[in-house]
Amino acid sequence: MEYGPAKRKAAKLLVRHAVRPAELPDNLAVEDAVREHLALFCADTQPAELAALRRVAAGWMERLAPLRPHLCGAVWRGTATRISSVHLQLFCDDPKQAEILLLDRGIPYEVESRPGTDQAEVLTVTSRCDELGELVTVHLSVLDHDDLRGALRPDARGLSQRGDLAALQRLEAQA
Repeated sequence: MEYGPAKRKAAKLLVRHAVRPAELPDNLAVEDAVREHLALFCADTQPAELAALRRVAAGWMERLAPLRPHLCGAVWRGTATRISSVHLQLFCDDPKQAEILLLDRGIPYEVESRPGTDQAEVLTVTSRCDELGELVTVHLSVLDHDDLRGALRPDARGLSQRGDLAALQRLEAQA
């Protein structure tokens, strides 16, 4: 689950204990806790699973290169496991450009809208990952090309929230 929905679910569960949503930890604190959990309980499997998911992401980024794909979420931040989805943001000149490209290439997809976000739609595809021996869900968030400028700002720790294929390759080279 992404941090925002997870915190909202936690807030609902903790209402009985007089915990207000504002008292919940920020996303960086949640991410630190996830990293700690992974180090304790998944250290033997998570690095390989993350690498496999990043290779799936890289393959899709190459296929979708005309749409300026950027990887974000747990796969980008390094906290993904085999049950994580790959999240790519596509920065398009025309909102239908992504669907047209998928149709032209014969790639089946589903369309979802994300309520409460500024994203018009999310296209969802599945991809076989032989390394994991299962299908991986890939969410393609369709954004306006002009949104790319602001999307590259770092977080409070100076880390980027997303990266293009070259940035992903640099990240993998450091691992």
